[in-house]
Amino acid sequence: MTAQQPLHEISATVATDAGMLVLWDPQRFESVVDYDTWEDELLEDEDIAGHIQAGSLVPLNVGGDGAFGVLVRAGTAAAPAKLTGRETAHQLVASQPYLFVSRGRALVGGIESVSADVSDGVLEHPVPEGHCAVVVHLIDWQAEAGSQDKAGRPVPGGLPDFVVLINPAQPGQGTFRTAVNTFEAPNA
Repeated sequence: MTAQQPLHEISATVATDAGMLVLWDPQRFESVVDYDTWEDELLEDEDIAGHIQAGSLVPLNVGGDGAFGVLVRAGTAAAPAKLTGRETAHQLVASQPYLFVSRGRALVGGIESVSADVSDGVLEHPVPEGHCAVVVHLIDWQAEAGSQDKAGRPVPGGLPDFVVLINPAQPGQGTFRTAVNTFEAPNA
């Protein structure tokens, strides 16, 4: 890939009825095969935080249910993934980098979908293997002129709610965000 070529990206609308979207490494959740095994791994915030610290899960957590537009863009050391000009103009907030230890792919969906399987409504994205830094950007897509139809729904080609940038971790980058809440509180 040359620096001129577009970076690999994929987008979709993903939903959650459990209050949180997440990006995860499916190989780290091969033992999750039903609700009981999911509950053992992910029911409590402490469980989720352990997976975040291990680099197997990154929260896209704004604390609510719903369907959200998510764009995942992966870069390389030579051509890092960045926000576009449109995305930058409508960015509300960005997370600090989260660690993601990639084994070749990442899934994005509701936390209730976490397992090794790609179920309906889950976004799959190839990611180079190794330690990655993931930054989650919350986008105010509604602020862009022409982003909604007459019923208030997003139009095709509109900005997503989240842009997730995945880049190789920099040598010596030792501090990663480990909080279950993706973004700092406004007065934190």
